[in-house]
Amino acid sequence: MMKIETAPRLDNEQIERNFREIAPALTEAEARFEANRCLYCYDAPCTRACPTHIDVPAFIKKIASGNLIGSARVIFDANPIGATCARVCPVDVLCEGACVEGTLMEKPIEIGRLQRYATDYVMREGRQVLRAGEPNGKSVGVIGSGPAGLSCATYLARLGYAVTVYDRKPLAGGLDTYGMAEYKMPQLVSTDEAAQVERLGVEFKLNTEIGKDISLEELEKTHDAIFVGAGLGATARLNIPGEDLEGVYDALEFIERIKTRDWRNIPIGRTVAVVGAGNTAIDAVTQAKRLGAERVLMIYRRSEREMPAYEYEYELAKQDAIEFCWQTAPVEILASNGNSRVSAIRCVRMELTEPDSTGRRSAKPVPGSEFDIPVDMVIKALGQTKRKEFLKSIAGLELDQSGRVIIDKESMQTGNPKYFAGGDCVNGGREAVDASQMGKLAAAGIHQYLTGERVEFAGARIPLHEETQDVKAH
Repeated sequence: MMKIETAPRLDNEQIERNFREIAPALTEAEARFEANRCLYCYDAPCTRACPTHIDVPAFIKKIASGNLIGSARVIFDANPIGATCARVCPVDVLCEGACVEGTLMEKPIEIGRLQRYATDYVMREGRQVLRAGEPNGKSVGVIGSGPAGLSCATYLARLGYAVTVYDRKPLAGGLDTYGMAEYKMPQLVSTDEAAQVERLGVEFKLNTEIGKDISLEELEKTHDAIFVGAGLGATARLNIPGEDLEGVYDALEFIERIKTRDWRNIPIGRTVAVVGAGNTAIDAVTQAKRLGAERVLMIYRRSEREMPAYEYEYELAKQDAIEFCWQTAPVEILASNGNSRVSAIRCVRMELTEPDSTGRRSAKPVPGSEFDIPVDMVIKALGQTKRKEFLKSIAGLELDQSGRVIIDKESMQTGNPKYFAGGDCVNGGREAVDASQMGKLAAAGIHQYLTGERVEFAGARIPLHEETQDVKAH
């Protein structure tokens, strides 16, 4: 990766201020006050709105009574990455969006910050609130240490399985470790959660790529079942001339460099263009601005209405003075005469068609509307590609037309009965909390496959069938 020196460098102290967490931790007084605002609804809509179905009234009530360990136990019992989700979940459209207080008082309970308050306490104190089960003599391999993999490994360890997690990166945590904006969550939160999983007896084999460092055949011989939480692949290409010029970066590559906090060696241009309008694009534009870029533009071929990023993410970008180029698409990245560095991005205006059967409008170029924007850095944020080649190498795994793994939605079992799957490789790239729930369901599915017994974890009721045994709670 080439180092860019075109933007005036902010001093480290200023950059540290720019990257402070946007949602600061609650003080004890603030947490007690907020917890006592809760109505502790019996049929809590916040719990139903959470994909992992954390018992929100229960954990908040324990905060109100000063029982932070008990509160964290309720959270981690239903969601092993509860500290991460407290920071990165879109709570305004999930738990807090469903909060009764939001309707009655126009201000929902700050569930996310309360969740962080309890989970931070036990992680800071090094308290282990979950326990491993008695060894049952069976082994499960988990491919990928992201949210789905960590969740699956946690529940399997609690059932007594010997679990080994394989990941090609040097640190565990997947996108939570490498792909979250630093002002949302420092890397340490995700790695600390992985350490909690490790303390349950789960073995981590990092810097280990399946198919390269260890074969699928060896994996299948070693383990009784395998969970695939492999996530997604590289950032999608623009497929335009000039894409390989110096100064063109993938959004995830750029964000991963920021996670190192080695501010002086992170590439940043004076004028930066980010192509895309999803949540990752927002992370890229806001962090480019906070690193010192003087002008940052977000280029999107559709309109503001079709933007896939969440509203609160969009508000962050607006607060950071990002410029938005709606109904604009890049057609070429240009270099200055005599070198291979980015000097401009050539774009074309787009017009939207009538909505199709799904309500989505396509975009088509407006003839003769091309124009150039002088830039010295381009970041691609068009979403990630599917890992089709790897997934197809697993015998019996079936993929849909878009390249996602086809699974049984109750058990997470794939077409190959020994393999289960969850997370982004199945859902195409949803929230960390969705991946955590899929890992939970997969652990229950694996247990039934290997023992014939149905289990029920907190927040994961799986329909019973007549031929199965009674449900046991763990």
